[in-house]
Amino acid sequence: MSTKSKIPMRQCSGCREMKNKKELIRVIRTPEGQILLDATGRKNGRGAYLCKSMECFKKARKAKSFERALKASIPEEIYENLERELQAIDE
Repeated sequence: MSTKSKIPMRQCSGCREMKNKKELIRVIRTPEGQILLDATGRKNGRGAYLCKSMECFKKARKAKSFERALKASIPEEIYENLERELQAIDE
């Protein structure tokens, strides 16, 4: 009898859709308080997930989804850094 492996699902902070964890990018708040993109999905810290599209990033930014998920206030300069990193990944 074969057992099916469970596929981890996560919710995008922008479009709020449940997707396969491997299709999403993780945004983390490290124990030191830094907020960065985690392309590997393995770094330590509190995480929020995001589709690989700028549209979802803008929705999440407008709704302040990252601030709620990461339990931290996020300055404008960090949003700009995240946007640049996401554009580099998207290309």
